[in-house]
Amino acid sequence: MKEIIKTENVQKKFGKFQALNDVTFSVGTGEVVGFIGPNGAGKSTTIRILLGIIKRSAGQAEIFGKDVWKESLAIHKRISYVPGDVSLWENLTGGEIIDLFMKLHGSGDKQKRDELIQRFELDPKKKAKGYSKGNRQKVGLIAALSVQSDLYIFDEPTSGLDPLMGAVFQEEVQKIKDAGKTILLSSHILNEVEHLADKIVIIRQGEIVESGTLDDLRHLTRPTVTLVTEKDVAKMAETNGVHNFQQTGNQAVFSAENKFLDDILLEASKLGVKKFESIPPTLEDLFMRHYKG
Repeated sequence: MKEIIKTENVQKKFGKFQALNDVTFSVGTGEVVGFIGPNGAGKSTTIRILLGIIKRSAGQAEIFGKDVWKESLAIHKRISYVPGDVSLWENLTGGEIIDLFMKLHGSGDKQKRDELIQRFELDPKKKAKGYSKGNRQKVGLIAALSVQSDLYIFDEPTSGLDPLMGAVFQEEVQKIKDAGKTILLSSHILNEVEHLADKIVIIRQGEIVESGTLDDLRHLTRPTVTLVTEKDVAKMAETNGVHNFQQTGNQAVFSAENKFLDDILLEASKLGVKKFESIPPTLEDLFMRHYKG
């Protein structure tokens, strides 16, 4: 798979403050990569470096095989970008701003624009100074999704949107994903990332702490098992790989180590299994593993 985005040991210092430290990850052609971390973790700083807005202090960063700082203009012709807080020209209407963005990009689809205006329930005749934060966000999203790009970068794109409009955004991103487009999605809304992303990159305090597919990362945490047996389920508490055991009657809920699942299933079978349910950890579980405390 060809790499669309590639960073190697990217660092960024603001004075003495080390904002990014050896950030390394890649995004392949047609991949949707969820870039997650809380405010201040370094997500937006990384994205601004990728866009050529700020210069990295060290390391390498490329998009389409081009240096993000030296060749930013050539890169920008092939990308769509939406920040978490869209700033607009106050005296232009939303429709005028969308059309201007499309014209600057050079590959706008007016039919798609009109469809998105309707789906996002935006009044395009209203001046931007009268827009709420959510409506400003809609203008940015409609403009970005109305043009043909090879790479879409979204940095907290649904900030200010209600859940219904957030669902519309997810549906539209699914469409461009199905079309084989490449997407870098930075968000703190974990179910949004979990629903859309092929790969997850978790950043903490300016460093990448985990990366891989969601299934890959799920091996790092334990599934939650609910077990109901005919005989006394308390015997399961001493089984290899069983942790955080909680019992109510003949039902037990516990976390299980994947490498001991054979032992757990064998012991459970001896007790007469009436119910065995295993739920894999969510992205939130993986996320909290790195941020609790």
